[in-house]
Amino acid sequence: MKRKSFPLSLGVAVLLCMSAAFAQTYNFQTINYPNDTFTQLLGINNTNEIAGYHGADTNKGFTYSLKTAKFTDLNYPGSQQTQVIGINNDPFKVSGFYVSKHKTVGFTDYQGTFTSVAFPKKSFNQLLSQNDYGQAAGYYSTKADGSGPDTAYVFDEDGGVFEAFTIPGSVSAQATGINNASSVCGFFVDAAGVNHGWLRILGHFHVLDYPGSTGTQALGLNNKGLVVGFWTDTSGNTHGFVYTVATQSFVSVDDPSGIGSTVVNGINDNGVLVGFYGAAPLNSGFVASPQE
Repeated sequence: MKRKSFPLSLGVAVLLCMSAAFAQTYNFQTINYPNDTFTQLLGINNTNEIAGYHGADTNKGFTYSLKTAKFTDLNYPGSQQTQVIGINNDPFKVSGFYVSKHKTVGFTDYQGTFTSVAFPKKSFNQLLSQNDYGQAAGYYSTKADGSGPDTAYVFDEDGGVFEAFTIPGSVSAQATGINNASSVCGFFVDAAGVNHGWLRILGHFHVLDYPGSTGTQALGLNNKGLVVGFWTDTSGNTHGFVYTVATQSFVSVDDPSGIGSTVVNGINDNGVLVGFYGAAPLNSGFVASPQE
């Protein structure tokens, strides 16, 4: 998944609350695509169907059922590379992007029917999330090679309408998650090259910066007021996080096998997390289930 360094001067308070007083603990399970050293898990729905991809050099998409422990290959027809990132509940649909003929194009797939999605006159698009009401979140790049700058958007699949976000003070921005209330999360880069997470609720933007971090990216959210992503410490190590909207609080999350290289990319309404750890070409996916 493409991630770049991307500011929000939005006249709202920067949310800098530390960890909640009662931190959730998790059971971690490593998930790797068979015979591959590179696996990333990127989205999860409420029935524990997971979206992701494998292959460091050539990306190949899949869905994975946590219940049956089965991978199902899912690649855009005729594409050179595919990443499956967004996955919803009902009707079951996935979204992501594919590479073909030097173009990167967003797509949705509903029961085997693939649809390309591209912002008008832009040859680099990625869809990074999918809700249950025909909306997908993503971004386009102004350059065909994806070197930016980027513009975040929400795509209405039924009307075929794009809503691009203008974020004051930002150099570049991506929308990475959308829930059923049309709340959207993502990240942006400021003029100094620093990454900041952001959350849009009812049209209002809020900055999400993990306290003491050198950069933060929000990568997913659920319908229960939880946002996930990762933050970078002063040593350059990455750690996942869960942010609770109601308490404006962060909790840091590290897979025990990937302390300092953990990214949390998705969360479902049951609080189950998915993500990955490691450094390419050695990445392992993980599922983190809340302990009761």
